[in-house]
Amino acid sequence: MVFGKGSTIYSRRLTLLVVCLVVAVTVIAGRLVYYQIFMHDDLEEWYHEQRTWEKTIPAERGDITDVNGHLLALDTIQWDVSVSPPLVIGGKDLARNLSDILSIPQTTVLTAFDSDAPWYPLAKGVGFEVGESVRALDAGGVTCDPIPHRYYPEGSLLAHVVGIVNTTGVGFYGVEGYYDQTLRGIEGHKTVEQGPNGNELPLLPIEEILSEPGTSLVLTVDRNIQFIAAQELGKALEEYKAESGTVLILDPQTGAILANVSYPSFDPNDFVHADPELLADPAVSDMWEPGSIFKIITWAAALDSGTISPGTTFYDEGALEVGGRIIRNWNRLGNGLVTMTDGLVMSLNTVAAFISTSMGKETFYTYLRRFGFGILTDVDLQSEGPGMMKLPGDSTWFPSELGTNSFGQGIAVTPMQMIVAVSAVANYGTLMKPYAVHELISTDPETGEEHVVQVQPMVVRRAVSQETAQTLTDMLVEVVDRGATLAQVPGYRIAGKTGTAQVPTAYGYHETDTIASFVGFAPADDPQFIVLVKLDKPRASPWGSQTAAPTFRAIAERLFAYMQIPPDEIRVAERP
Repeated sequence: MVFGKGSTIYSRRLTLLVVCLVVAVTVIAGRLVYYQIFMHDDLEEWYHEQRTWEKTIPAERGDITDVNGHLLALDTIQWDVSVSPPLVIGGKDLARNLSDILSIPQTTVLTAFDSDAPWYPLAKGVGFEVGESVRALDAGGVTCDPIPHRYYPEGSLLAHVVGIVNTTGVGFYGVEGYYDQTLRGIEGHKTVEQGPNGNELPLLPIEEILSEPGTSLVLTVDRNIQFIAAQELGKALEEYKAESGTVLILDPQTGAILANVSYPSFDPNDFVHADPELLADPAVSDMWEPGSIFKIITWAAALDSGTISPGTTFYDEGALEVGGRIIRNWNRLGNGLVTMTDGLVMSLNTVAAFISTSMGKETFYTYLRRFGFGILTDVDLQSEGPGMMKLPGDSTWFPSELGTNSFGQGIAVTPMQMIVAVSAVANYGTLMKPYAVHELISTDPETGEEHVVQVQPMVVRRAVSQETAQTLTDMLVEVVDRGATLAQVPGYRIAGKTGTAQVPTAYGYHETDTIASFVGFAPADDPQFIVLVKLDKPRASPWGSQTAAPTFRAIAERLFAYMQIPPDEIRVAERP
């Protein structure tokens, strides 16, 4: 009976064990079915998340060079160094090595190691060699991320032309801003495997989409001409004690910008510490009342409309009333009977007002529009302003402005607008669109093949006839020969005009402050360059003829030599 009873108990226990095993196997099998079939997609996704890492491949921003291929902007590599404290292996030895390489206190590194944060930044924007030294440690939990950094080899020399790129990779000002999307390129992506310490494993990517490099730009600007302009502008600011200034040099026959300099400037490699007001390019964004250089446009309009000829006479009494306002000459004197050429040579405001009123408001302002005033030039430099020109019919326009606008008062222009307008006279009456980029070069990421797009000069419109432009050019040569003699360069016919503009304030015009200017082109019969010099508030002399004109001469002398332009006598003799 005992055996039988024990056997029964054993049988029951065995049955219970079998049942338990069956239930356990059923549960396990059920869970396996659940995970392998119903949860398969979710588990596979979780596995890939644990094992893989989606990594962005930054696109290399396009280079910028001058017309001769000298690098003006390029991408270099800096590194952001960080640690993942839970994954760090090495302790004090690693902390000491990182402290030495990164030149930061060892306590700072140890604080990072002891942090509860999953990720802790150690250093941002360290140099390429420093980053490579950190990577060479091959330390678990330490990450070195390459960060593209924009570098400008010429520093402040071309700051306003080139512009800047901020820390997020966005371009501002100059061509960096205007062509930002073109320069940026397209980011790529790749999926990589990571090890237990979170570092990327040196295996082929699971999936990869290559980045496309940005388009590179070749500018119309010549670094050597830019240097000439910058050096002479710097000398002028010092000699004439001016607060600031701008020099623009263009090829009047194409509109290509050969140089664009404004002082004070900034270093684009350290723009974060620069005065924000210095970042925008004054040549395209700052407005000023141009004064007497604007008379070039008034004379052009009157000659082209048939209102005057060079020999037309006017009796100058030294004052002329227009719209209830008395207009006087710069020296407050009358000059008796003068021709239109005399009026331009002597820069007589009364003659300018006589011309504009003789044309009438409709004709006068139509020509100002033809020359591009009051609208953008559409130059490919970011932050351009349209200037300011009131028109008849505007609530703020007064009849007296028909007189004052004729000699550049009560109208505001940018340096770019002014030089482009006068370039139309130099270019036989044809207005050209100014441009800073000569070529765009893109590279196929797979084949490495380059594709070059060359920017062609663009005609905007005809401002005046070729005959008018030639007549006015001869008159402007007389201006330099008889009036603005400090702009003369022996052996060359120079066409140009000085300007001395008063500075407007909230209470009228400043009693002593002026803006001195000169715009001229040469050789007069076949212009190869046009130069605009603008000096703000010179203290040594307020007059453009005494400050801006000699600055032009210094620049022109060096341009004739650099561009290998022979004197007129030789050049004309060499013609077939």
